[in-house]
Amino acid sequence: METLDAVTALAALAQETRLSIFRTLVRAHAPKEDEGGLAAGEIAEALDVAPATLSFHLKELARAGLVTSRRQGRSIVYRADLSAMRDLTNFLLKDCCQGACGVIGTTARQRKAECVR
Repeated sequence: METLDAVTALAALAQETRLSIFRTLVRAHAPKEDEGGLAAGEIAEALDVAPATLSFHLKELARAGLVTSRRQGRSIVYRADLSAMRDLTNFLLKDCCQGACGVIGTTARQRKAECVR
């Protein structure tokens, strides 16, 4: 991930409604791409956000690469892009403990043990 991509993603999440949308979509995630996610109306209802406002925020999250969408019948279903979030997290933690510990995918106990060495 490039620095500019990280800044764009972080800027998108640095707004209360967009952060709530992303977290809501994470909770609705399913392993398969054609499953999971929420229709725009479901997101608007869950967060009590006006449709026009929601549309604006979803567009910003999509521009940052944090959400994807697919047409399902008459609805557009949105999903959190967890691989994009993983890339962002890896970018942020790349130099954790000066590279001495593998932070991503380990438990807190494993991280502590590796960083203490």
